[in-house]
Amino acid sequence: MTLTVPMLDLKLQYESIKEEIDDAIQQVMTSQHFIMGPQVAECEKAIAEYSQCDFGIGVSSGSDALLIALMAEDIGPGDEVITTSYSFFATAGCIARLGATPIFVDIDPSTFNIDPSLIEEKITPRTKAIIPVHLFGQMADMDPIMDIATAHGLVVIEDAAQAIGAEYKGRRAGSIGHYGCFSFFPAKNLGCAGDGGMVVTNDATRAEHLKVLRLHGSKPKYFHKVIGGNFRLDTIHAAIVTVKLRHLDNWTARRQRNAAHYDLAVPECSAIPQAKPDHDRHVYNQYVIRVAQRDNVMANLKKNGIASAVYYPKPLHTQECFTAKDQHTQSLSQSEAASLESMAIPIGPELTETQLSHVSATLVAITTNTKQAA
Repeated sequence: MTLTVPMLDLKLQYESIKEEIDDAIQQVMTSQHFIMGPQVAECEKAIAEYSQCDFGIGVSSGSDALLIALMAEDIGPGDEVITTSYSFFATAGCIARLGATPIFVDIDPSTFNIDPSLIEEKITPRTKAIIPVHLFGQMADMDPIMDIATAHGLVVIEDAAQAIGAEYKGRRAGSIGHYGCFSFFPAKNLGCAGDGGMVVTNDATRAEHLKVLRLHGSKPKYFHKVIGGNFRLDTIHAAIVTVKLRHLDNWTARRQRNAAHYDLAVPECSAIPQAKPDHDRHVYNQYVIRVAQRDNVMANLKKNGIASAVYYPKPLHTQECFTAKDQHTQSLSQSEAASLESMAIPIGPELTETQLSHVSATLVAITTNTKQAA
């Protein structure tokens, strides 16, 4: 019987903390306080502290975290926001949804994160913000990004959806820019039971504005000076996240252990892993490698019971919704190459040594054969 290795096993995660999760859910059910219950404030405080921030504002998803941060800065038609092309669609989609224009920058091919050296040339009088993405659990190179933003009076919104707990020179994801945006999508390192997210900030004025915007812009209730939206984090999701947060560092340590196992195996084959600067704490939402003949490698992994995935098969600057408007049709060669060559292999904290060894040995065998065939 072939050993199977899924990308992530949320059932195993749930079973390991079932009593804690069930108790937290039952408390919410007993209270029947589903909207803005006390667990929301508790979760906000815990996430803010964990992220080295003063304030946390729970919202309805990671996408809405980005959207509300842009709204808080009154970004809209005629404005431009600089970001990476190699990311999940929400990064740019939230910009366009507000009528602003995403300006795409290429990536550093070794880290897959935005290349800071390419940002300044894209700044115009219409530029209002920069959204760096901390891709796959590793932070972007934030010092030069913040220097550029300060020099040009720009807001920095960290897309930290995949990077809660990641660090850059000792500073946590979300704590360096003006806003940090997290996702609690179930497959994230810290997930709830559906969609959920949070914005963190160290600015009291911005935090208060976010709280108003997530309640349709009302303060007090039924009185509106601004237009917001329904961006609340459900109480039941907040309760689950608070429980899981207590286990996050242990899960991260396991992900890092698994990554270290792969790091030893990868040099034996033709795969190239995402680079990790020494000053960073990588939390490995994904373990991503570059390989030749990627689709063949993935097909052969599947034959051996091993799951894999592509993040992301089509860079944002090539998506029809942007190219159809004659926007940003220039080539971003590194993003395009990454979309053709990169793939993720299982990294979840539930992986056993047997599963890790199976993935490593199979990957070495496949890529060696692929290299010889080429």
